[in-house]
Amino acid sequence: MQTLPALPRRYHRSLATVALTGLLLLPAARAADPEVTLVIRGHKFEPTELKVPANQRIKLIVHNQDTTPEEFESKRMKSEKVVPAGAKVTIWLGPLKPGRYEFVGEYHEASAKGVVIAE
Repeated sequence: MQTLPALPRRYHRSLATVALTGLLLLPAARAADPEVTLVIRGHKFEPTELKVPANQRIKLIVHNQDTTPEEFESKRMKSEKVVPAGAKVTIWLGPLKPGRYEFVGEYHEASAKGVVIAE
């Protein structure tokens, strides 16, 4: 097995500084993602229409305030996630091209409907 030559101590500090800087910048890049909140109450989504910027990844927080679980589902956005009663979940969407993206609550499709509008 071949070993790599030892680096001078100053290179170790430089590499550590570069790595630490990269790690510190990573959360800042994540913070730039737009965040929207959707509430489930009375087996309905509130609001029923969410406007989001097109061509960007979206952080969707779904808060189920009902006493029963619900499933957020959108075939067009390729997203499906169960939201337990009284819980919050995070769903990452996109980046979405400009357009309308319908979603439903799979357990109560007759009443739990909405649309994401990317513009």
